[in-house]
Amino acid sequence: QVQLVESGGGLVQAGGSLRLSCPASERTFSGYDMGWFRQAPGKERQFVAGMTWSNGNIHYADSVKGRFTISIDNAKNTVYLQMNSLKPEDTARYYCTAGRLTVPTMIVHRWGQGTQVTVSS
Repeated sequence: QVQLVESGGGLVQAGGSLRLSCPASERTFSGYDMGWFRQAPGKERQFVAGMTWSNGNIHYADSVKGRFTISIDNAKNTVYLQMNSLKPEDTARYYCTAGRLTVPTMIVHRWGQGTQVTVSS
């Protein structure tokens, strides 16, 4: 079963950038769509971005379009989230996910443990 361990979170000023990484514990993603969710204190978990295994189709939440980029390195079994032009509203715990993309969200079969992203104003 795929296991996910996120890294790359931290503290950054508004306008800055971070790159989150999520290596999977398998040689391949084995047919899973991959994605990212986030959850801020007192808020529901929000879909951020997802990519399909079959054809690389990508979908982003409106709040991050033009700023965030999801990508996958199949050789390394790693999914990335490049976050640019960060805003304080992006502050949240970010979770790598494996499942099935069902726009505008995804069905999640496996959650990572999360990595904290904090954006100062």
